[in-house]
Formats: sequence, structure tokens, C-alpha cells
Amino acid sequence: MKTQQSADDQLRLGEIIRRQRELAELSMRQVAAMAGISNPYLSQIERGLRAPSEEVLRAIAESLNVSADLLRGDEPPDGSADVVEAIQTDPDLTGSQRRSLIEAYQALRQVTVKRRRSRGHR
Repeated sequence: MKTQQSADDQLRLGEIIRRQRELAELSMRQVAAMAGISNPYLSQIERGLRAPSEEVLRAIAESLNVSADLLRGDEPPDGSADVVEAIQTDPDLTGSQRRSLIEAYQALRQVTVKRRRSRGHR
């Protein structure tokens, strides 16, 4: 039997996945195909009805070019969502330019975060 906490966690995880998918301007079908899962299964995850395995969560994260920690909500808020939101809402950028900028920004952030963690900083 699921506890209320785990149901809430599933719903929160699903909401984060959906938001990241929307920010990446990808359809549910596209993300499901890239992650190697069915469209209905991804839909159930996004609605909080099913909890993905760690392997599936990593596959979804990879499809969205984010970390599994970010999808779990384990990465601390740092303003990066504000940067991504600013890129997404800039009317002077095309969809392709937005995706490219977000991918570059997230890749640079990941390098910096990994470097800090290897030095013992957060």
C-alpha cells in the first residue's frame, strides 16, 4: 500500500517531468520514444499514477537533457529555472535557438556543479 507521502512524491515528480518536457518543447510521444518507454506509461508517470524505476527516470532525464536529481527535486534551487524561463519567453529567439541555448547552459552548469562537488563544495 502506498503512503500519502509517496503518492505526493509521485505527483511532484510527474509535474517536474511534464514541466521540463514543456520547457524543452517536446511532445510526450517524442520523450517517450527517446526514453524507450510507451507514451501511455509516460502519461501515467506525469500524472503521478505510476512511479518510474531508477533506470526509466535516468532515461527520461537524458531525453530532457537534465539530471535525474533535478527531476527528483534533489538539486537545490539556484536560479537556473529563471534563466531557462527567460530563454523560453524571449520573443526574438526561434524554437531551435531556445533549445540550443538551454542545452548549452545546462551542459555548462553540469560541468560546474560536478567540479564543485568533486572539490567538496555545494
